Amino acid sequence: MKDSRKYSPKIKKLFGSLKRKSKTHQMPQYTDPVDAVVYALVSEHVTEPVSDRIYKRMMKHFVNLNDLRVSRREEILDVFGDSFEAADNLAASISRVLNIIFEKKNTVSLAVLGQEGKRQAHKELSEIEGITPFAVSYCFLTAMGGHAIPLNAAMLQYLRHGQMVHPGATDAEIAGFLERQIAAADAYNFYMLLRQETEQTKPRSRTKSPAAKKKTVTKKTAAAKKKTAVKKKTTVKKKTVRKK
Repeated sequence: MKDSRKYSPKIKKLFGSLKRKSKTHQMPQYTDPVDAVVYALVSEHVTEPVSDRIYKRMMKHFVNLNDLRVSRREEILDVFGDSFEAADNLAASISRVLNIIFEKKNTVSLAVLGQEGKRQAHKELSEIEGITPFAVSYCFLTAMGGHAIPLNAAMLQYLRHGQMVHPGATDAEIAGFLERQIAAADAYNFYMLLRQETEQTKPRSRTKSPAAKKKTVTKKTAAAKKKTAVKKKTTVKKKTVRKK
């Protein structure tokens, strides 16, 4: 990433601040990397507490991931329970990714990944059609012992808004930059602390929405009209007094 030396101290300062504010997060354990993929696909679009609820509901409702794979989109949406903007696309994405894995491996499992080394595992994971960079990083970090910093859209926006990364950097460049600043042993804790901070912080937008702008203009116009009316009324009274 451009100007890495300039932004490196900011990331280290951020990490130190976040560690002082919250407890250390322990990495979850997954019996199969595919479980981490499914969790990540959900987690990318909703907050951590909501993703936990949705994942638990799915694991309780469906017999296994193969049952989830062949289920109708409507049923998956019903199991979600929580309503959110990306729900429909997410349900379709989960089915698509699981079906791609089944077609490649003849089973809904990624247990064989990693047998040829982490680099090859990351490559094969990235090549799964429909999987997102966030899901790849999350799975690689939590289920394969790799070094990665998962970043969803909200986390990237937080970093950019806080001027902690170069404004022209791509998502991939930012992820790579963070991996060079944060040690592998701290990667999951940093990810969770940053995510937690992002979800608790609501960035203030300096740009007003069209509705807000319209409302402001309407108020100003009404105030101006009222001021003009009062002025005219006062002028009329003065003229009347002069005639007398």
